Amino acid sequence: DILVKTIAGKKLGGERDNNKGGDSKEKSVPGLCHVVLSWTLPNILNEKLYINKVEKIPETFSSVENYFKSYKNPLVEETHADMRSSILLVSHASICEIISIEESKDYKPPDNLYYDILLKTNTNKDNKRDIYEPQPWDIIALSDVIPRCVDDLNRSPRYYFPAIVIGVGDKDSTFKIFTTKPFCFRKHQQNERVALFATFLINITTNIRIWRALHGEAHLNIIKVVLNADPKAGEICDLCSSQETQVSRQHPDLDLNSLNLNESQLNAVLSSIETSQCNHKSSVRLIWGPPGTGKTKTIVTMLWVLLRMKCRTLTCAPTNIAVMQVASRLLKLVRDSIQHDLYGLGDIVLFGSKKRMKIDDGDQLNSIFLDHRVSRLTECFAPLNGWTHQLNSMISLLEDPTSLYRFYLEDAKKKKEEKLDDHEDKNEHESNPSIANKEEADETSAKVLTFLEFIRKQFACIAPDMKNCIQNLRTHLPTNFISARVVVEMNRVLNLFQSLMIFLNGGAFTNEELENIFDNSEDIYGTSSPSSASCFSMCTKECLQALKSIRDEFSVPDIYEKGSIRKFCLEKACLVLCTASSSAGLHEVVPFELLVIDEAAQLKECESAIPLQLPHIRNAILIGDELQLPATIKSKISDDAGLGRSLFERLVSLGQKKHLLDIQYRMHPSISLFPNSEFYGRQISNGPNVQENYKKHLLQGSMYGSYSFINVSFGKEEYSRGHSLINMTEAILVSEIVAKLYKASVGSGQKISVGVISPYKAQAFALQERVANGYETHSNFSVSVRSVDGFQGGEEDVIIISTVRSNGNGSVGFLSNLQRTNVALTRARYCLWILGNGSTLVNSDSIWKKVVLDAQKRECYFDVDKDQTLSKALIDSMLKLDRLQDLLKMDSILFKSARWKVSNY
Repeated sequence: DILVKTIAGKKLGGERDNNKGGDSKEKSVPGLCHVVLSWTLPNILNEKLYINKVEKIPETFSSVENYFKSYKNPLVEETHADMRSSILLVSHASICEIISIEESKDYKPPDNLYYDILLKTNTNKDNKRDIYEPQPWDIIALSDVIPRCVDDLNRSPRYYFPAIVIGVGDKDSTFKIFTTKPFCFRKHQQNERVALFATFLINITTNIRIWRALHGEAHLNIIKVVLNADPKAGEICDLCSSQETQVSRQHPDLDLNSLNLNESQLNAVLSSIETSQCNHKSSVRLIWGPPGTGKTKTIVTMLWVLLRMKCRTLTCAPTNIAVMQVASRLLKLVRDSIQHDLYGLGDIVLFGSKKRMKIDDGDQLNSIFLDHRVSRLTECFAPLNGWTHQLNSMISLLEDPTSLYRFYLEDAKKKKEEKLDDHEDKNEHESNPSIANKEEADETSAKVLTFLEFIRKQFACIAPDMKNCIQNLRTHLPTNFISARVVVEMNRVLNLFQSLMIFLNGGAFTNEELENIFDNSEDIYGTSSPSSASCFSMCTKECLQALKSIRDEFSVPDIYEKGSIRKFCLEKACLVLCTASSSAGLHEVVPFELLVIDEAAQLKECESAIPLQLPHIRNAILIGDELQLPATIKSKISDDAGLGRSLFERLVSLGQKKHLLDIQYRMHPSISLFPNSEFYGRQISNGPNVQENYKKHLLQGSMYGSYSFINVSFGKEEYSRGHSLINMTEAILVSEIVAKLYKASVGSGQKISVGVISPYKAQAFALQERVANGYETHSNFSVSVRSVDGFQGGEEDVIIISTVRSNGNGSVGFLSNLQRTNVALTRARYCLWILGNGSTLVNSDSIWKKVVLDAQKRECYFDVDKDQTLSKALIDSMLKLDRLQDLLKMDSILFKSARWKVSNY
């Protein structure tokens, strides 16, 4: 009566390759999975489970072994914290019902406990929750109830039973799991099937890849370099200097001067190219890109130069968004510079999850996206109906159409005879055929195409497929596989196809004339009169020559399976872009020469170990800004240990030189003044664009200048249900300012984008409810509401910050974080307006004290009641929020803004 069945030799249908990049290591169950599956529910809920096992990660390391070991326990604890968070929110987790669980063919207890699961599709007994769609390396909980709280996973006989998804079938209704103990749910009664459910907890793909990187034993060149900082690191090596391998900015093939780089950007590009050419030693170069200094432009230009130099380069970033931003900008630059339509894009590959990257069918990124490229090339490489078949078919049609037509007539005659024979068999009891039978035979005869109709139909059948194939081949094949000369010939063929189609469909000649043209093509071609026949013959001859030339010089590779085509694309490309985590799938492709990491200061150092250990990579370029937010860490224990610290930040702290991009092009000078002075030692200059064109008067009044601090002394901070702080007074005032901006935008027709930021998630949610809705219909006005962490890398015309904190003791919590403050203050282009309690922030003795004092010194500090609209909104909000007692105090805004005064007599 056990639900789990044993079916010997039964296979999980069509198991999908979980690692399309080709990393064979991904096929074994790593040690981290065993650790995670060993945790009991009390273990998971115990916040201090690893508190005595996680040590501070040092800044320097004595050996590679010491380096890897320092990150292992903090990574385990971070995974533990992630699990704890998901268990506590299990009532909101996605679920699915299980039809059956069967022991896999490789089920071999006690260690290899693999099961095949079949899901019930498109059903969900809890309509408020998402249906779970399994993905490799998901941690799931199996239970016979839908868990609505933690206790539902801890009641007899429904104890917490974890498993990990290690493979997903071609149909998402089947997948394979691994467990560390036998699975055994029994029926309550005879012949009664117990309901079973899978509840999604977390996905640990990235953590598994980090775990494997921390157990690496090969390709450690760069890892050994970064164990300790070298003061000379990042400088040109002595051998390269003596050999004068530096790239000249006047290089004739590069034309760097046309790309409008400033001096610091140009030097960053040139020094990076020089680093890529060094084969004498491994090195890591740092490029420091403060907000608005053109970091992405610098990276894209660098990659464009590397592409022109055919330097095989891997570009990584911590997130899909960051990777796609670089890919989009690179694609635009390359498309603007290439000569033959999209020829050359095959040298660039973007790969990752289409679902997570949200790449639609019409997205321009499809021209370099790996999954789309593989699909298109699979069609072109197909032996039965792909490029080779189409090419040979068209050559046969144009070279000897009369023979093809003769075969067609013979085939038509044969089919007609077979049809008559079949009819006679059916009517063999009748002595004479009926009149209807004769009519049917006549109708069959009438369906035979004339020579002209046959040529027209065959051409119309082959030409569109060939056109589609040519477009895909020139776009998706790398330049080292298909030459520019072949592409030129292909383009010529497409033009000739157009001409031939016009001739065939334009009624230029009769059926007999067309036969005569093909039978006497040499004679007609030699005549001097420019008749339709001679033009058509000439066009046919040119097309035939071009097709044969292509056939002689080019053929598609002899591969048909998608996995092989995928590997072909990755190995032949010059530039590959993906997340650092996804680079784990590149161990078995042709090695790269250079690694470039964008947003390197946001990438955990242990995660950067994934691409740093790819075979034969000798040099790395890290671009980032350690003064902005680092990677997000859920566990306070791991965060305190330094798990979120990046390699970029550690090398900078040890004194390694970094190349500064020193001109900012984003912010009005009054906005950049404070962060430049406080965070960047006044090393950043303002670009000419922000000095000349960035002064905007979007609203009337000095309070709404380019930079202002709006003092809201009557706000009240409160804890929301999720234990995050909220200040509804500030939320109401922000919504009032946004409404004023919207009215101004509609009235003037001026396009305005507004970003509303708060450090606290609860406040961001409250602002989202009040602000983000109602403005979608106006194309010239947009509002984006996010937390500070969510706004990193973003920018808008106007930024409004709600600081939330309002108390008498100056407590501001994590608002005092320098990196978070830097991000918040550097998102605006034209206007930055900060709402907060000036007294609370000054008393905090944090960075925000400096912000307030600086605003006061610069006369950019305003009390909220100076604006009548905001003053009225503030009074109304206090009434709505049942703060009548606060409002009736003598120092409240009600009396402060009154025209009358209370007399003592």
